[in-house]
Amino acid sequence: MINLKRLTLKEIAILSVIFITLISCKENNKSITQPKDTTEMTYNENFRPQYHYSPEAHWMNDPNGLVYNNGTYHLYFQYHPESSIWGPMHWGHATSKNLKDWENEPVALAPDSLGYIFSGSAVVDSLNTSGLGTIENPPLVAMFTYHDPKGAEAKTTDYQYQGIAYSLDNGKTFTKYKNNPVVPNTDKLVDFRDPKVFWDTSTQKWILILVAGDYAMFYNSDNLIDWTYLSEFGRDRGAHGGVWECPDLFPLTIAETGETKWILFISINPGAPNGGSGTQYFVGDFDGKTFTSDQQDEKWIDLGRDNYAGITYNNLPQEERIFIGWMSNWEYGQETPTDAWRSAMTLPRKLELHKTTDYFLSNNPLPDLTAGLDTSSPEIKKESDVTKFTDPNLNQSKISFKLPKPLSNFELKLSNTKGEFLTINYDATTKEYSLDRSKSGQVSFSDKFASPLMKAPAIFKDNTVSDFAIYLDSSSIEFFADGGSNALTAQFFPNEPYTNFSLATKDAITELSITHIPSIW
Repeated sequence: MINLKRLTLKEIAILSVIFITLISCKENNKSITQPKDTTEMTYNENFRPQYHYSPEAHWMNDPNGLVYNNGTYHLYFQYHPESSIWGPMHWGHATSKNLKDWENEPVALAPDSLGYIFSGSAVVDSLNTSGLGTIENPPLVAMFTYHDPKGAEAKTTDYQYQGIAYSLDNGKTFTKYKNNPVVPNTDKLVDFRDPKVFWDTSTQKWILILVAGDYAMFYNSDNLIDWTYLSEFGRDRGAHGGVWECPDLFPLTIAETGETKWILFISINPGAPNGGSGTQYFVGDFDGKTFTSDQQDEKWIDLGRDNYAGITYNNLPQEERIFIGWMSNWEYGQETPTDAWRSAMTLPRKLELHKTTDYFLSNNPLPDLTAGLDTSSPEIKKESDVTKFTDPNLNQSKISFKLPKPLSNFELKLSNTKGEFLTINYDATTKEYSLDRSKSGQVSFSDKFASPLMKAPAIFKDNTVSDFAIYLDSSSIEFFADGGSNALTAQFFPNEPYTNFSLATKDAITELSITHIPSIW
C-alpha cells in the first residue's frame, strides 16, 4: 500500500497527472486559470483556493509572525509538514511582495527538546536592542510559545513558555536563542501562550501580550530577552465561553475626528456567537503599561464561522493595520473534504476605526487584489423583484453592488446546476444579516458544519447608500457590507462550481458588477 503521508510533493504531482488522466470525465471544481505546470498540479485540486493562500500540502492553522521587512511581507503559520490533520507544530512560511502573489518557503521553525513551536509574532529589531545582530544588519526576531507535549500529556500546568529565535537573512532561516525560554511559566499557568510583540514609541520599550486561560497579560522589555510583568486585562470583560488565544494590540486613528484609540484582539475557542471559533475585539486606551476599556458589549471582527486567530502585520508604515485570519473553525477544521492539503487564509484586510454612536472596526480586502483587472456589468435578467445573472467563472470573482438606506429585506443566493446553494439574508425588522450554507454542497463530513445559521447584527455608517462586496473562491465566500462594517466569512464545498447569482429585494440595485480574479498559482 502506498503511504500517501510520506510522498514527496514531486511524487504527489506525478500521481496527480496519472489520476487526472484516468478519470478525465470526473466533475471538478475548475478555476478560470490553470496552474502553470505539472509541478503545481496540486493547486488544481478540487476545492483548492485560487487567490487565497494555502500551503502546497498538509495541515495549516493560525497565521504567525506577520511582519514586513525590506520589501517582503512574511506570512508564517502553524504547520504540520507530515499530515493534513493537526500534529507537532512547526512554523511554515510564505512570502509576498504585494500581499497578493505568494511564494512557498521552507519551514522556518521546527520543534526541539523544549517542545512544539506554537503561535507567536515577529519584529524587526532595527536598533539591535537584543544584540542578536548588528546595526548594519538588524535581526528579525520571532517570539513563539514552546509547547511541551510530554508535560501536557502528564497534565502538568507549566508545559507552555515563550522562546525567541532570530534571523539575519530577512526571515529565511532562524537561529534559536541559546538561553530559551525567555519568559518561563513560573506561575504554572495553563494555556500560557501566543505572544504578540511590538515596539511602543511612547515608552521606547518592547511590549508583549500573552494570554493565560481567559485573560491577557502585558510585559515590557528593553532587549526582547529580559521581560517584566506589567498588568492584566479581561477577567471580567468580553466573551469567556472558551480559551483566549492569539492576542494583538495596536493603535488606530479615526480619520474623521483624529481621535486615536487602542484595539485589543482576542480570539476565543469555543464560545463565538455562531459556534466554535471567533475573534473579538476591545476598543480602549494603553498607557505603555495597562490596557483599559469602557466597552461593555461584545464586538467581533467577523461573524462568519471561518475567520479565526487573525493578527496584524508589524513594521508597516504610517500605522497601517493589515489583518490575516485562518479561514476555518476548530469545530470541523480537521474534517473538511480536502485530502493532501487542509486550510487556507483569509484575504489580507485593511482595518479602520469608526465611530457613530459607538466605536467599531471595518475591514476590507486590499484593493490591490483586483487592481488592473477588468470589471464588467453582467447580463442581467430581471424577474419581478429578483435580479439574476449567470457567469461560468463566478467561483473565482468579486461581485459588487449598492443598495439605498435604510435597507429593505433581501435574499442573496449563489447556486449551481445541481441545486446546491448558499444564501445571505438581511432582515430589516431585526437589522440582522444571516448566512445559510446548509444546502451549499458537501456538508455531511461534520454534524457541526451546516448549522447553526450564521447571524450578524448589522452595523451602519452615517451615509445614505450601503456598498456590498462578495469575494468568491473555489470553496469560500467573504461577504462585506456597508464598506466593511459587517463581515461574514464561510467555507463551502459544492460538487460543482456556483455559476448563478440572484438578489431578491424591492430596493433599486445600482452599480452591480463582477471582476474575475485569476489564479495566483
